[in-house]
Amino acid sequence: MSINSIDHDEMTKIAETWDFTEEVESQKPVRSVKSAEARRRIEALREIRESGLTIEEAKELGLIH
Repeated sequence: MSINSIDHDEMTKIAETWDFTEEVESQKPVRSVKSAEARRRIEALREIRESGLTIEEAKELGLIH
């Protein structure tokens, strides 16, 4: 198929009816993964604080990065 055989009017109609909500919905799992990672990091920091370690000590032990 050559570029000249494409019906440009048909392509324009398709582009005008493009549904961008599909693209937005596909990004939601990324946000939930980041939220889960943030919750785990917060929980790890709480546990470190409760154990009495300092942030520097926790980094040296490899508990946080």
